[in-house]
Amino acid sequence: MTNIEESIVEGVEEDIKPKTWKQTLWNITKTVLKIVITAALLYYVFKKVPYASVEARFVHANYWWMLAGVAFYFASMVASSWRLLSFFKSINLRLDPRFNFRLYLLGIFYNFLLPGGIGGDGYKIYLLNKTYKLPAKKVFWAILFDRLSGLWAIGLIIVCLKVFIPQIPIHFAIPASIFVVGSIVYYVVVRVFFKEFGKHFFKGHAKAVVVQAFQVLTIIMILLGQDFTGKFAPYLLAFLVSALAAVVPINIGGAGARELVFQKSAGFFHIDASLGIYLSISFFLISLLVALSGIYYLIRPSRLQEGLPKAEEIKE
Repeated sequence: MTNIEESIVEGVEEDIKPKTWKQTLWNITKTVLKIVITAALLYYVFKKVPYASVEARFVHANYWWMLAGVAFYFASMVASSWRLLSFFKSINLRLDPRFNFRLYLLGIFYNFLLPGGIGGDGYKIYLLNKTYKLPAKKVFWAILFDRLSGLWAIGLIIVCLKVFIPQIPIHFAIPASIFVVGSIVYYVVVRVFFKEFGKHFFKGHAKAVVVQAFQVLTIIMILLGQDFTGKFAPYLLAFLVSALAAVVPINIGGAGARELVFQKSAGFFHIDASLGIYLSISFFLISLLVALSGIYYLIRPSRLQEGLPKAEEIKE
């Protein structure tokens, strides 16, 4: 096992079973720091946008539309686990889709509710490495490319939305050209340095577009729940940019960072700041609700293991 693989596996094992009081203290410290940063960001946002105006939107929301938003977000999680299978197939890891989805739900639970300790991706690396003796580095790269495909899909939709937002003083050809050139370079790098991931490259990235489309539909449902009749594109663009900001793991589930992006972009995109922040908080609550379903497999690990293929069955 290489030094990289050892550091990946050992790092996850330390999170699962802290060996010293220092490791436990560090996990607690990370959690506290994330809570503090999240609270500070939200405090700043609500200093600029009255909390009462956002609260009023929750009071008067049409929760049937919100329920539809929950359904679309759940569908995006199903599509996300489906996307991940493509990248696992690139390393000849062929999991039962049902087991993979259960593992995915447990992973997002870890990401949300245990922000200072093991992450969902780390747990996947640990479990699959220990179960199948696959190099941890391979599983790590599969999960990383899965995440990169999501960022690529967000970039694609952002470029497409530019057409509907004339207030951005940039010709459509500029971001479109940057995106196309960047995509070509990205693909060439994969083909040259990560050949095995080229096999399912287009399939995985097409699935990533489906994932982001479902999440965009989630935001549209939340907007419709406010009897919204204006232009959707500026809110969708702000949401996608906020999703990029939430990638940085310095807060809890992107909370605070998303709201800050909406607050800062309100004047530029001519959107209602209170509605934007309402969208962000609603999306966070919906994603938290879905993440909570993963706790079932933490309480009953035997249910998680159902459908887990044997080591000799994962390769063709």
